[in-house]
Amino acid sequence: MAAIVYITFWYPITGPYTTPAIHSTAGAWGPHLQPLPKSRVGELRDTFSGYKHRGKSCDISSLDLHAPVGSICADKNTMLTAMSSGGRIGKDAPYLPRGCDMQWFNTREVCEILGRYSQVILVGDSMLRHVIGALNILIREDLGYGGVTDWNFNEEEKQKCFCNNQFDVHDCSVQGIFSTADVIEHDPLSLVCPRIIPEWNTDLRIEQIVRYPAPEDEYQRLQKAIDPNPSQRKAFVLGHGLWNDLDVGQSLSWLDVVLDTIEAKTKARTRLRGRSSRVNLPVLLVTPNAAGDKKPDQWIVSQGNKALVRFEQAMAVEAAKRRIDHLGTWNMSIQATLYDGVHMDMRGNLLKAMMVINWLNLLEP
Repeated sequence: MAAIVYITFWYPITGPYTTPAIHSTAGAWGPHLQPLPKSRVGELRDTFSGYKHRGKSCDISSLDLHAPVGSICADKNTMLTAMSSGGRIGKDAPYLPRGCDMQWFNTREVCEILGRYSQVILVGDSMLRHVIGALNILIREDLGYGGVTDWNFNEEEKQKCFCNNQFDVHDCSVQGIFSTADVIEHDPLSLVCPRIIPEWNTDLRIEQIVRYPAPEDEYQRLQKAIDPNPSQRKAFVLGHGLWNDLDVGQSLSWLDVVLDTIEAKTKARTRLRGRSSRVNLPVLLVTPNAAGDKKPDQWIVSQGNKALVRFEQAMAVEAAKRRIDHLGTWNMSIQATLYDGVHMDMRGNLLKAMMVINWLNLLEP
């Protein structure tokens, strides 16, 4: 008995991509997406145009990363699904969430969203270290050195670690900014948010816990970093996988120990179930990038794209069981530059950082 299987493919845009002009209403983006509402025309501006070091040697536009299309997603869950399952029309083309759109916020909006929280703490590996670097680029408005500790650079480091090299050169990326407290201590005038919002005082930081089992002092360091004050609003972004070779069991053990550490310090819950009137602490699990053509051969089977897709799907299911949020990054990175086959360049990390900002923006008060 023969069976006929019909396979359909989703194409978000028909025809070649062109960056819309600032006056465009983006009305011809293909049959699968709505025209751009007039209320969003203001987003057709390059928010990086006034950033420090923007120029011929660091020529990156926010519209190169994401161009607004259609309507904004109505809620957090819809937004996470859209951001996790979108696509690009060609290598390094602007990323398009699927079904509804994310927003690309300007600096004032980024500062306002972060300013709703006393702490935004990232916990994970080098991929999250790059995300916090990109967040610092946004809140310092500096494409050249915004993600790194440029206040202590010598002339050689300033030349070597400029623009994309903040992420692409290992010796530079390990000099990333780990907390806003470091910026306030060493280069406070570079932090834009307090100038825009005088009362702005968000503790944005990363604690690196890359593998399971981890040394006990790493969990203690995380616990020490968390403000226990229950009246202060906090959010947590977690990322894990490659250091444990995409082993789902070990990654879940890592996840649960980190959640236990957060709960022990805050005396709040991250995994409430049932009909409890209490609200979970907001936690976002970010799974790893796709594998690029420079992925070392010894990792192609255990950490190649088949393994990465399966890992992302499994962790999404497990995140839902724990009632924490999940952002998949395979789709947004498969057609992007992965300079070593593993890590995204500055453009990709700025996009990922803006996805985190969109998640923060849609959390309930």
